[in-house]
Amino acid sequence: KVYRRDNPAMTRGRYREFYQCDFDIAGQYDSMLPDVECVRILAEILRDLGFNNFSIKVNHRDILNGMFEYCGVPADSFKTICSAVDKLDKLPWEDVRKEMVLEKGLAEEVADRISQFVNKKGGRELVAALLSDDLATNASVKRGLDEMQLFFDYCNLYGIASKVSFDLSLARGLDYYTGIIFEAVLTDENQPGESVGSVAAGGRYDNLVGMFDAKGRAVPCVGISVGVERIFTLLEARALTEQTKLRTNET
Repeated sequence: KVYRRDNPAMTRGRYREFYQCDFDIAGQYDSMLPDVECVRILAEILRDLGFNNFSIKVNHRDILNGMFEYCGVPADSFKTICSAVDKLDKLPWEDVRKEMVLEKGLAEEVADRISQFVNKKGGRELVAALLSDDLATNASVKRGLDEMQLFFDYCNLYGIASKVSFDLSLARGLDYYTGIIFEAVLTDENQPGESVGSVAAGGRYDNLVGMFDAKGRAVPCVGISVGVERIFTLLEARALTEQTKLRTNET
């Protein structure tokens, strides 16, 4: 059971006190193998629960940080701008841009440069396109894109690439993420493409364990958290819908 200081949304299964199911891999392994294993397991969980319409959005903190640097965001503003970008799944770009400029004090031309990238979504082809873009001259971006390229290679091997979307607007506001980040969203089966909310999220956090170690020893980690209440809310709604359809057919 976990707790968060947040605005609850009871009808959507979003509470301040809630249960979540976690899966984490700790230790040193070949690059990106644990990361894609987490995503593969997440896809398997959702399919086994009968959720066929879902997408797992992925991004990389090195790409985000490098993109902000490339666009001219001051280093001490990375965190606040990242927080604003993270709202793009709920707000239109115009509102996020207004927050960046009027509330965060970001220069308008810098915000406009960011807009060239945060609206990009795709798969391995987007990784390839960005590697040939001037953006990849930034060392942090290049490092993140190289890892994303390997990540998608593994996704193809696991047969889950069609469920994974490289989304440059995915920011995940938590400071402890150090590499790949991901978030699973379900889409309305009656309205393809219409999101009904996030049900799981996670990413790589190589430095977090070391913060709690007396000697500061780092342990590479990557993991996912599945929102149990959110899943149950959706399963209950689906069951009610199926019962209604059954009654309608019977009459």
